[in-house]
Amino acid sequence: MRLKNIASIKRKCAWPICLGVFALPLALPVNAAWDERYYNPAPAEGDVVLPMPCDGAMVFRQVRIPLTKPLDDYGVTIGQEGGEWGYVEQARPAWIAGSFTTQKPEPSRYYLLAKYETTELQYQTVMDAKCPTAGMKMRLPQTSQSWFDALSFADRYNQWLRKNALAKLPKEDGVAGFLRLPTEVEWEFAARGGLTVSPAEFRDARFPISGALSDYVWFAGSQSANGKLQLAGLLKPNPLGLHDLLGNADEMMLDAFRINKLDRLHGQAGGYTVRGGNYLTSQAEIRTSLRQEHAHYDNAAPSVSKTTGFRLAMVATTLTSRGRVQEIEKEWQALGGQAGGQGSGASAPKNDPVQQLGKIASDSQDEATKRQLETLRSELRANIQARDEQRDQAIRANLQLGAFLCTKLQDDGKFYDFRLKNYTETCKQGADQTPLCTSRKEDLDGRKKVLDFILGYYADTIVDAGTTYNAAQMKSQISVAAQQLTERGKNNLRDFLNTHWQNQQGYLSSGKIARTQWLDACKKI
Repeated sequence: MRLKNIASIKRKCAWPICLGVFALPLALPVNAAWDERYYNPAPAEGDVVLPMPCDGAMVFRQVRIPLTKPLDDYGVTIGQEGGEWGYVEQARPAWIAGSFTTQKPEPSRYYLLAKYETTELQYQTVMDAKCPTAGMKMRLPQTSQSWFDALSFADRYNQWLRKNALAKLPKEDGVAGFLRLPTEVEWEFAARGGLTVSPAEFRDARFPISGALSDYVWFAGSQSANGKLQLAGLLKPNPLGLHDLLGNADEMMLDAFRINKLDRLHGQAGGYTVRGGNYLTSQAEIRTSLRQEHAHYDNAAPSVSKTTGFRLAMVATTLTSRGRVQEIEKEWQALGGQAGGQGSGASAPKNDPVQQLGKIASDSQDEATKRQLETLRSELRANIQARDEQRDQAIRANLQLGAFLCTKLQDDGKFYDFRLKNYTETCKQGADQTPLCTSRKEDLDGRKKVLDFILGYYADTIVDAGTTYNAAQMKSQISVAAQQLTERGKNNLRDFLNTHWQNQQGYLSSGKIARTQWLDACKKI
């Protein structure tokens, strides 16, 4: 009887009263489950669906980062080169890392980004006192809300999830994730296509588009949005399966806006940042680097815009447990040391200059000298760390080149074997001087030269890598290179990568240039 009365009060009371009694609308009356078209109009493999109040739902996509350790992060370049908006969008280095660890399809980390911009239906479901009636018109992105309203929406949705669907939240180190606005780097990395595109495509003004821009983006003009906000999810997604990142409603970021000072952001933090352009942005201006500043307040009230909405990111806290803190501390101590350049598990050599400098600083009796030595030691660690990151990137490129050359050896090697067999069978001794056989012999000799050239190039790749890097350094990058191939949809190269690594290991252990053996290994895949 008591439970029934409480439920009745929850159904009848207005929002301010409910807020006072129950803190949040965490027990709203349950309507019939939403039709999928209201929250996921373009279902796709890999969708991650989280429940909402009123039997609603919000869909997310994984954005993978090919690294697994807590202190690992992935270097990218965001922004664009040149242009009149350089002080806002100039290309600069940035780093990104995932929140949640996964072992499939490769060991990596990821964060989740909402597949669509938050819709009016989803916003009202969380923020209003009673459940809204689901309908197609409510699939419009929720605009005309302040940055503070977006934060409030995330907060209330987080609390509802923790009370009603905690088991459905992704966890890292046993700690459930939480929702917030994305950072600029998280948003731009996903908008450009993340790992699913090549490095060259990642640097383009927009993600790879097949057909017209209007198939993917709502922009200004009668050939596209025609001056009106459009329903979420009507157009094609970007390579990560995310809709409307460019155009329709521009999107609020968690970050404060900063102008660009060549390769870094300026020290002054201003209003909040919006990204992606909207339905009033011209086609020529639509690009992944587009960023603008919005003021938090318009006179006395928080500012709002009819063209601005938002989407949420699901992430995890960093220092999740004492064990994770200890793991991070151990990694931190290894950063910028000579051991870090030897691969995972290596111990620091006796002549490690970082350790030697640290010992000299600790032994110094003069405080000013000690501070100078510690500053020098920190700068040395940072330079060594930057060197190691550049080295690891070069190793991954070398491994992927070796995998590609292995595919060429297979194709050209098998084709040469086929033509050789055909020539041997049809141009037997005594008949090999006929015009047809002479032509076939010339063709065979030409293909042998091409095969020998590719095999020589492949051998040079193995030798150069073996001369420049050691086994531990290369081994630590295999899983990262494999993850990059997987995310770009090049699973067919995985076996070739593994074979190339076996060939590389053989050279590292023996020092022998086994061209025929390497060719046979690639042909057997």
